[in-house]
Amino acid sequence: MAAKEWFDDWFDTPYYHQLYFQRDAREAAAFINRLLQYLQPAVGSKMLDVACGKGRHSLQLSQQGFDVTGIDISAQSIAAANGQAHDQLQFFVHDMRQPFWINYFDYAFNFFTSFGYFNTRREHDAALRSVAQSIRMDGTLVIDYLNVHYAEDHFQYQSDTTLNGYNFHVTKWMDENHFYKKIEVEHDDFTEPHMYTEKVAKFSLGDFTDMLAFQGMQITEVFGDYNLGAYHVRNTPRMIMLAKKIRY
Repeated sequence: MAAKEWFDDWFDTPYYHQLYFQRDAREAAAFINRLLQYLQPAVGSKMLDVACGKGRHSLQLSQQGFDVTGIDISAQSIAAANGQAHDQLQFFVHDMRQPFWINYFDYAFNFFTSFGYFNTRREHDAALRSVAQSIRMDGTLVIDYLNVHYAEDHFQYQSDTTLNGYNFHVTKWMDENHFYKKIEVEHDDFTEPHMYTEKVAKFSLGDFTDMLAFQGMQITEVFGDYNLGAYHVRNTPRMIMLAKKIRY
């Protein structure tokens, strides 16, 4: 039996959502609205939210009149997301490395650096291939990824956050190819801290350009923040990439 990967456990814990997703729904709505204003998708467009978590962005998309499907590897997240499902909003437990509904969607989204987690380039290529295959010809993929160069220049090695009685002590480090993060979760009810580790690949814009081109996708626009400001290689925190499917 294959050993569990770090995200198999971490994404299914309640602490993951406490640490990252205690965000105001208005923030998600504002970003989605800006993105939709730029994309101008037709009402009823079929959309795929890849690594959707508990469906925060999926819900915002569906409320704008689109037919939305969310997938995530975390059974706990999908169970929570299904509480808001309806005829135009559905969720499935699914590993993005595996094919899903070929040539079906007009748009696919991958938000909040929900990529770069796997051990090998082959697995990352498999994930992009699966997503690209799910999109119709001339369909659009949006990937929201951290800007590696900005992250390196603004690296914070340690931080402490207290949320709902839980203390999160975060230690970060990096090497040539990855960012790492150790999360220690402390609570009065714990006899010892619960510990988890994250690993995210240092993929540059050039890396994504090459990986997507190999899957028949061409990057057409890159934004540098959630206000859809211009991307700068060192001065903006995000790489929000729009790619068009140009061939099978």
